[in-house]
Amino acid sequence: MSDGERLAMLDELEQSGLGWFWASDAHGHLTYLSPAIAARLALPLGDLIGQPLATIFTAADREERGKSLALMLGAHKAFAGMPVRAARSLHGTILRLSGQPVTNADGNFAGFRGTGADISDEYHREAETARLARYDSLTGLSNRHRMAQQIDATLTAFKVARRNCAVMMLDLDRFKHVNDTLGHSAGDELLKQVAARLTRAIDRECEIGRLGGDEFQIMLPDVDDRGVLGDLAMKIITMLRQPYSLEEGRCVIGASVGIAIAPHDGVTREDIVRAADLALYASKNGGRGQYRFYSGELENETIFRRRLEEDLGTALRDHQLFLRFEPIVEAATGAVASLEAHVCWDHPERGVIDEEEFAQIGEGSALQGDVGRWAIGAACQGAASWPDSVRVAVNVPVALFLADDFVSLVADAIDSAAISAARLELEISEAVFFGDASIVDRTLAALFKLGVRLTLDEFGSGYSSLAYLRRAPFDAIKIDQRLVAEAERHDSRELGLVRAIVALAGALQMDTMAGGIESADLLGALTANGVRYLEGPIFSEPVDEDMLMQELAGGAWKIEPGTERTRRARRRTVFRKIQVIHDDYAYEVTLRNLSKTGALIEGLADVPRGTQFVVDLGGGQLAVATVTRSNGDVQGLEFEQSLIEDGSGGLCTRNRVSPYALAAAGNPLAPLAPGKFIGIDQGGAIPKFGYAAQQG
Repeated sequence: MSDGERLAMLDELEQSGLGWFWASDAHGHLTYLSPAIAARLALPLGDLIGQPLATIFTAADREERGKSLALMLGAHKAFAGMPVRAARSLHGTILRLSGQPVTNADGNFAGFRGTGADISDEYHREAETARLARYDSLTGLSNRHRMAQQIDATLTAFKVARRNCAVMMLDLDRFKHVNDTLGHSAGDELLKQVAARLTRAIDRECEIGRLGGDEFQIMLPDVDDRGVLGDLAMKIITMLRQPYSLEEGRCVIGASVGIAIAPHDGVTREDIVRAADLALYASKNGGRGQYRFYSGELENETIFRRRLEEDLGTALRDHQLFLRFEPIVEAATGAVASLEAHVCWDHPERGVIDEEEFAQIGEGSALQGDVGRWAIGAACQGAASWPDSVRVAVNVPVALFLADDFVSLVADAIDSAAISAARLELEISEAVFFGDASIVDRTLAALFKLGVRLTLDEFGSGYSSLAYLRRAPFDAIKIDQRLVAEAERHDSRELGLVRAIVALAGALQMDTMAGGIESADLLGALTANGVRYLEGPIFSEPVDEDMLMQELAGGAWKIEPGTERTRRARRRTVFRKIQVIHDDYAYEVTLRNLSKTGALIEGLADVPRGTQFVVDLGGGQLAVATVTRSNGDVQGLEFEQSLIEDGSGGLCTRNRVSPYALAAAGNPLAPLAPGKFIGIDQGGAIPKFGYAAQQG
């Protein structure tokens, strides 16, 4: 073959675009480029010749920045198969570049000679395959494998840089019901909408992934403020529980969130994900629709809660359960019209488990229906000794409502107590309407015929539908407590929703009720908007039977709202050992109660007002506090910075002592235990205060 034929063949190859050639001088400047490929790049050939090759092309794969063309050229070594694209057109043709160094007659480096090919179609196919391996095909979010890689890489880098990183685990509530009732295609569409809402909810750098099913994970670099994380978690929960419009119908779900923070709760991906999982489990056990931060006590709490659930059968058999009653007041007169029964537990080892904690234990228990049976019977027996003008209200678990013998159970309880059926008020959740429609309608009709009062509970929680009210003989609507709480902001749309619910109830000749009222402002707003029956701490906490009988002894009970309760910080009664630190000495005291703004401690003598302590609440939670009152061995403390809600009724500090700071002081880098603060040497100073006599 002649040289002319060879050149003709090379020209044809260049013109086809299947192969092309390039050359550079010793300084890396382009000296030759096949004209066909310049045309394919839509760049004038004259603008390219003489330019540094490293500025003309850039690596095509953004995640492989280490393969720098400039470094390859500077090494004066052969390279092959490097995908590049034109630096001026980052979304254009993808080329595969190969090059060989050449030397002149003196053996000195003279530049590169190389070849290339257009691999755009092949590259995009491979990129899509790689993307599908890292991203969830349904939602477009990162998948489990990519999330694991991202968290691993981030925590490894952040450990060296001493930076924080939060991980949220998120699980959808009632998603299975959507799949079961509307079908899997509806479930898939719902997951897409959830992913879109999650992306909108988080307005900061993050990585969001779907791990599978209805489980999501969020990584938030450089965040350790639990106030910020709590607000974000609540924003996510609020957005996700808004109604969804699907082709198959309208639906409402919820979400529970668990939060862990590195390095406070762990320094490896396995530690952090496990901690966030435990927090998620705790939030779901706490009633769902909540968030929860991880603490070192959660594992013990989880074990203890399981033991309590196991003990529930014994509690029923051995008559350890009892009722407390919360007054429901008629707004116009202040008279107690009804008393809502709350189940409590006198546990032989734990002591009294109040109504809030018991509700959390009972919700996930297989014995929830049995507890409901007992509560209806006990409530009717209690009401038998009250004035006839006072009703008793009982919350009915969904499983019990759907039981075959529910109506006969109610009838037997009324007959046994010899009370009028109209004095029993059954609070029924909208969730019952997700059951078999024929069973629900038949049960409601039988209860109506029996003569009991029916209240639709949690109206406005998201399920709310006029269809329920049209087909069911309800006497009252109880507005969802979360909606009531939001309505306290007078400029909010929630107050408008309350007005709409009151108008709707009036049109249907139903009463309206609202609970959880603590402040005078909220009470005034609800009363002004026509809510007829009111309930909450501003009137009375739940009371036991002895106190109830004293209040009802006169035949009627009227309650004036307690104006002193306006926005008062709720105090949690606790009883546990903690440490307080003063002048480098740590004292062990008993924490008696706790609120956002202060605490009550017991155990130290001769502590003057104005004394400052650092209160160690465990797990690196330190709060600066001042003694505002002192009486014997009891001191009242006021915190310098208020505590925040932990998402499930508890309190915690915004920030914690950094394990990095402790590591710098000589302690190993590890999660902080929930016990004593390890940064204080108790023997390092002479105690200023003495222990009270009972502590020795």
